[in-house]
Amino acid sequence: MCTNLCQPFCGAASVASQKYTETAIARLTRVEFRELTVRHAFEVTPKVFADDRGLFTEWFRADHLEAHTGRSFVPVQANLSRSRRGVVRGIHFAEIPPSQAKFVTCVSGAVLDYVIDIRVGSPTFGQWDSVLLDDVDRKGIFVPEGLGHAFVALTEDAVVSYLVTAPFNAEREHGIDPTDPNIGLAFPDDLGELKLSPKDTDAPSLAEAESLGILPTFDQAVEFYRQQKAGS
Repeated sequence: MCTNLCQPFCGAASVASQKYTETAIARLTRVEFRELTVRHAFEVTPKVFADDRGLFTEWFRADHLEAHTGRSFVPVQANLSRSRRGVVRGIHFAEIPPSQAKFVTCVSGAVLDYVIDIRVGSPTFGQWDSVLLDDVDRKGIFVPEGLGHAFVALTEDAVVSYLVTAPFNAEREHGIDPTDPNIGLAFPDDLGELKLSPKDTDAPSLAEAESLGILPTFDQAVEFYRQQKAGS
């Protein structure tokens, strides 16, 4: 039990402990966000603490994502994929509403991750950007609803984790051919022959998908983002 004599010391120790804790939390939660050339998508770089025991990192923080994007992100499903070197997965997207916002990271190995603007009427329609996701920098990529997503495995055993905001719905899920020359995804030359599923190679081109009326519009997507604003 603390006596009156020791209260000043205990109080000082408590303040010092609180300041140390706040400083430690600030260091631990340091994270960098960079908006990609495809608007509304972000590269996320966490702080990684490594020593001779291993490492620790907070690879996802909903509050940080909301603070930087201005919208809420509530995961309702978590997916995991394992891919051989040269495997391409995508381009995938889901209809709005509700589509799926995704937070993607590579927990083992490395992938080159692509986000493709397929929102009709967008200033960057048909354009794409990419982020290297690996088990060194532990970067993540935030892909909002209405954008296309794909990646290619750069290592023999690449394990990718996805947090998504809506359950998978086969009837509202679509694909676009990742080899569509009008999109022109750049795959590393040293991968050799790429490995794609029949589902992805049989998918329509971007122009065909637009003619089929299955692509989201930019206005539709932006309105949906507005409805997902943090705190709403």
